[in-house]
Amino acid sequence: MSKQINVALIGNPNTGKTSVFNALTGLNQKVANYPGITVDKKEGVCKLSHVLKAHILDLPGTYSLNASSLDENIVIELLLNKNNKDFPDVAIIVSDVENFKRNLLLFTQIKDLEIPTILVINMADRMSAKGISLNIPYLEEALKTKIALVSARKNTGIAYLKTLISNYRELSLEPCLNASSIDPPYFDQLRSAFPNQQLYKLWLVITQDVNFGKINRQEMDVAVFKTKSKSDLKRLQQKETIKRYQFINNVLKQGQTIDISKAKDFRATLDRLTMHKFWGYAIFFVILLSIFQAIYDWSSTPMDYIDASFAQLSEWTKATLPSGVFTDLLADGIIAGVGGIVIFIPQIAFLFLFIAILEESGYMSRVVFLMDRVMRRFGLSGKSVIPLISGTACAIPAIMATRNIENWKERLITILVTPFITCSARLPVYLIIISLVIPQGRFLGLSYQALTLMLLYLIGFGMAILSAATLNRLLKFRSKSFFVVEMPSFKVPMFKNVAITVLEKTRTFVFEAGKIILAISVLIWVLASNGPGDSFKNASSIVQQENVDLDSDQVDQKIAAYKLEHSYIGLIGKSIEPLIRPLGYDWKIGIGLVTSFAAREVFVGTLATIYSVGGNNPDTLKQKMSAEKRADGSAVFSLASGISLLLFYAFAMQCMSTLAVVRRETNSWKWPIIQLFGMTFIAYVISLIAFQLIQ
Repeated sequence: MSKQINVALIGNPNTGKTSVFNALTGLNQKVANYPGITVDKKEGVCKLSHVLKAHILDLPGTYSLNASSLDENIVIELLLNKNNKDFPDVAIIVSDVENFKRNLLLFTQIKDLEIPTILVINMADRMSAKGISLNIPYLEEALKTKIALVSARKNTGIAYLKTLISNYRELSLEPCLNASSIDPPYFDQLRSAFPNQQLYKLWLVITQDVNFGKINRQEMDVAVFKTKSKSDLKRLQQKETIKRYQFINNVLKQGQTIDISKAKDFRATLDRLTMHKFWGYAIFFVILLSIFQAIYDWSSTPMDYIDASFAQLSEWTKATLPSGVFTDLLADGIIAGVGGIVIFIPQIAFLFLFIAILEESGYMSRVVFLMDRVMRRFGLSGKSVIPLISGTACAIPAIMATRNIENWKERLITILVTPFITCSARLPVYLIIISLVIPQGRFLGLSYQALTLMLLYLIGFGMAILSAATLNRLLKFRSKSFFVVEMPSFKVPMFKNVAITVLEKTRTFVFEAGKIILAISVLIWVLASNGPGDSFKNASSIVQQENVDLDSDQVDQKIAAYKLEHSYIGLIGKSIEPLIRPLGYDWKIGIGLVTSFAAREVFVGTLATIYSVGGNNPDTLKQKMSAEKRADGSAVFSLASGISLLLFYAFAMQCMSTLAVVRRETNSWKWPIIQLFGMTFIAYVISLIAFQLIQ
C-alpha cells in the first residue's frame, strides 16, 4: 500500500500555479469547496513512485501572509493549523522568473513557519528572452531550500520537482532570516510566554484577524498577549516587510543578473494597444463578436447531430421496449429531459474554450484594467470586473470572487448586480429561442443569430452597470478604494491548461445541471402522465366524441394534448397562465418558468419533456417547439414572444443556488429577497413592454 503526503501549492497570483498543478496532476484533479465556506478548493493526486503519492492542494493566490481578503485567510489558516487534514508535509512556493523579487517575500515568510519548503521558479523558458540569469547553487544556499527551475510549457523541471517532493524530509527547516530582530524585547517576551510554540506562528496569530479553526487556544491564548495597539502592530508588520526585502535585495545582488540590452520585450507595445482608450475597447468588441460567431458556426453541426440522435433514441426505445409506464418514463421523461441539456455541450464547451484562452494569454487582465475606467463612473471599482466577467461562466463562483473586494459597499453592489451577467446556464435557453425566432442571414459577414446572442450579453452587462449606479445612490455607505491589478506577460496559451479547463468546467456544468434536470424531468413526467378527476381518466372517450371526423393519428394527438392539459402539470400551468399571458407565454412555457427556478437551463429540459409526453412524434426538440401552435393557429414561439422570453431570462433571477450563495455572502436574507423580487419585477416589466410593442 502506497503512502500519501500532503503538498500545498502556494504563490502570488499569475505566477503559473495552475500550470504547475496541471503538470503534476493531469486529469487526476477535482474542484470542491472548503468546508463551511464557498471558496473553490482545487486538489489532485500525483504519483511520485510505486510506494508514494502526493495529494496536491492548489491554494488561492496570495502576495504575503498578511491577509487582506478571505482567499488569503485560507492560506494562513491552513499553514497555522497542524490539526487540519490538509496541513502540508511540504510546501511548494511557485514564483515567476519575471517577478522573482516580489514572489520571494511570501517564500521567506513561509520558511519562518519551519515547514519543508521547495521554491519553484516557473516560466524558465523566458529567461533568455528577458536577459535573466540565475545562480541556482548560491540561491539555494542563501535561501536554505532546494530550487526547481520549471517550464510548464516545455514540461521541463517537473521530473526534478517530483524528486524533490519525494525527498522532502531532506529539506532544511531553517528560516532565511531572523524576523524577530524588528523588535527584540517584544519577541523575547513572546518567546518566554509561549516557549513551546514557533515564534513566527505566534506573530501571525497575533496580527491576523482570521479564524484559526482547531488551534489549541489553551496552548496559544495570544489574545491576552496583545500588549501593542493595532497601529503599533501595523508598524511592526511594515518593518518586517522592509527587513525581508532588504534580505531579498542582498541575495539577488549575487543570485540574479538581468541584462536589459538582451531583453526582447514586445509587451509594452501590446499593452499600449490593448489598453488604449479607444482601440482597447474596439479590440475587445471585435474579439467578442468573433467568439459569438464562432460559437454558432462551429457548433451547429454537432448540435444538429446530438438533437437528431436523441430523437431517434427516444423513438427506438418506444419501438423496442414493451409498452408501459417504464418505457414512457424512459423515452418521454429521462431521454427527452437529458437530451435537452446534452445538445448544448458543443456551444458551452466553445464558450469555456474562448474564456480559457483569454485568461491563459494574459489578455483578461488587460480587460479588467480597461473596464475600471467604466466601473468608476457607476460606483464600482476595477475589482468588480473580475466577478462580472466570471459571471459569464456561472454567477455562483463570480459572487464568491467578490471576497477580493475590501470595500463592503462595492462588494455588496457587485454581489447584487452580478446575476444580470449572462451565465452559461442561460445559454441553452438563448440558443434554442434564438434559433426559433431569429431568421437566418448575415450582416457584414456576421449572422443575425450571433449578433442577437452578443446583444443579450451586452444588455445583461448594461443592466448590471445601470443597477450598480442606482444602488450606489440608494445605499448610504461611505466608501473609498483603490484599484490595483496584476499585469502578467502576454503568452501563447498552453494547450494542456486550456484543454483541462474546458473539460473540467464542461463536465462540472453537465453533471451538476444533469442531476437537477434528470430529477425534474422525472417529476414533470409523473405530473404530466397523471391527473385528477374524470377529465383526465375519460380523455379518450371525450376526445373521440368531439372529433368523430378525424383519422386515428389525429385523434391520438388530440387525446395526448387533452390529457396533458388536464394533468397535474397542466393544471399548474393553467393556474399561472393569466399572469404570464400578457408576456406572450402559454401555460407550457409557464411550467418551464417555474421549474427553471431550480436552474435556468432546466427550462429547455422541461419543454423537451412536456412536448414528448403522450406523443409519438419523432421530431427533434427544435422541430416540436417550432410546430407548437396556439388555439387561434398562430405560432407559440413567434418573434414577439421569443424576444419577450429572451429578455425575461436576461433579467430574471431564475436560480435558487445563486440566491443561497448571496444569503451566505451577505449573512442576511434581506439582500437575496430584494434581489429576487427586484430582478423578477424588472424582467416582467421589460418583457411585457417588448411583447406588446413587437406583436
